[in-house]
Amino acid sequence: MQEEEPKLKKVVEAADGLSLGISIVVAVLLGVAIGYGLRKLFGYEWLFWLGVFWGIGAAILNVYKAYKKQKKSLDELANDPKYARRKYDASDEDDF
Repeated sequence: MQEEEPKLKKVVEAADGLSLGISIVVAVLLGVAIGYGLRKLFGYEWLFWLGVFWGIGAAILNVYKAYKKQKKSLDELANDPKYARRKYDASDEDDF
């Protein structure tokens, strides 16, 4: 007997793709907030930019993790025998 997929699986997968855009914005905003807080706390202007770069770095890391996850999924699909490349067989064609 074949197992059924959860009904909300497609919704969760779509939300996962949408969450990448949201996580990029959140990472940059958190970096800016941390940098702003450090600048106010210690009084050095460069601490703000350090926070901005931390946020951008976190956003890039999120994109990289999403890329790796998607690549793993596509590699599994490529190894699926259903989608394997088949050798062309001319004798298989219908005669007209």
